[in-house]
Amino acid sequence: MPNSQQRTHLLVLRSIMLVIFLGLSGCLSPIALDHATIAYNQASADILTKQLLLNIARARHNDPFSFSGISNIAATFNFQATAGMAAAATGDIGSLITPQLGVSASDNPTVSIVPMEGEEFTKRLLRPLQENQMTLLLRQNIDVDLLLRLVAQEFRSWENGREVVYQNHPDDPSYEKFRQVVLHLSSIQDRHQLHAEPVIFKRSWNLPVSEFTAEGFQALKAAEYSVVLEAKKHEYQLSKLITGEILITNYDPMMLSDEERKQLNDLNEIFAPNELFIDIRPEYPGGEYPMRGKFRLRSFGNILAFIGDTIADTPERPIERDPRTPPVTENPAFTLAIDESRNTFFNLEDGIAYKGRYYSLKPDHGYQWNKKAFVLLAQIFQMTISEVPRVGIPSITIAK
Repeated sequence: MPNSQQRTHLLVLRSIMLVIFLGLSGCLSPIALDHATIAYNQASADILTKQLLLNIARARHNDPFSFSGISNIAATFNFQATAGMAAAATGDIGSLITPQLGVSASDNPTVSIVPMEGEEFTKRLLRPLQENQMTLLLRQNIDVDLLLRLVAQEFRSWENGREVVYQNHPDDPSYEKFRQVVLHLSSIQDRHQLHAEPVIFKRSWNLPVSEFTAEGFQALKAAEYSVVLEAKKHEYQLSKLITGEILITNYDPMMLSDEERKQLNDLNEIFAPNELFIDIRPEYPGGEYPMRGKFRLRSFGNILAFIGDTIADTPERPIERDPRTPPVTENPAFTLAIDESRNTFFNLEDGIAYKGRYYSLKPDHGYQWNKKAFVLLAQIFQMTISEVPRVGIPSITIAK
């Protein structure tokens, strides 16, 4: 039988082990959650990368697109800790009680994968991009030539009283002119003189005093109308600042008169939502190559088809700048270069296999044009068609 001193020592040792036991169990929970969250995030990013590559490969073979998304992740974490005491062999000098500790952790994830299909998905895939989406991207300091080479179907302008169309497709005779137009816009951007802003102007209306009520007056004030009484005319003059359509220029539109801005917006309003208005004037930086026209934007499906075509069927080619355009920093032949091979010349973690061939992003040398183009493609995917039906609320459950 242990004496009182030994019982005290055992009690102290058990207390210490209990503290260690609880500490280990408590520490493992946030560590496992942190690692799991990061791992699932990395896995989701890798899945997106491979899905985009896979659908580019499908486009190269003229096969239909197919996307799926993760709608829910539920992971249950199990933590086990064991503690005990055992007598250590000490020979003839007595006995020694030593603690024994063990800790283990495991997770059991459940991932819900949902195919993207149906009418809503098809509309997102086929609907042309909108001008407001392009403005959001341009404000992230994305190369304007990279953006327009990826998303623009064509550029329409007017020369000598007639409309001309420059197609963004390598097998079209006007492809060289399209490339020169976007390259000139890039040269203006390099000089920090390219503006992508909505046109802001003032609209005014005159209404008889007799048509006003106290409630109507307060409603106009709440809607941020400016109301001025013209007593001699027995009228109220209403005015309001209007945020109009997006305009890409080589000047600040606020330098123009209010009437000029209004006229530009009226002209822009007749364009479709998937058309981006360009106004490059000769009296401002970049005016050595003046132009006025509109870019017609592609759908995301068209973007994938364009990239797939350029792998083998209609590859892009080097295009020299227009003689009026100053030197530019970057002018690669391909908008987004994809390697295709019958040999596994890369680690499959960085690419995909499809129909006996292997596809990966062609590595960059120097400026990371290709990597930037692929990141931009992923951003456009997220902006346009990546919404996935949800099953409940994504959660990670910790069980102890």
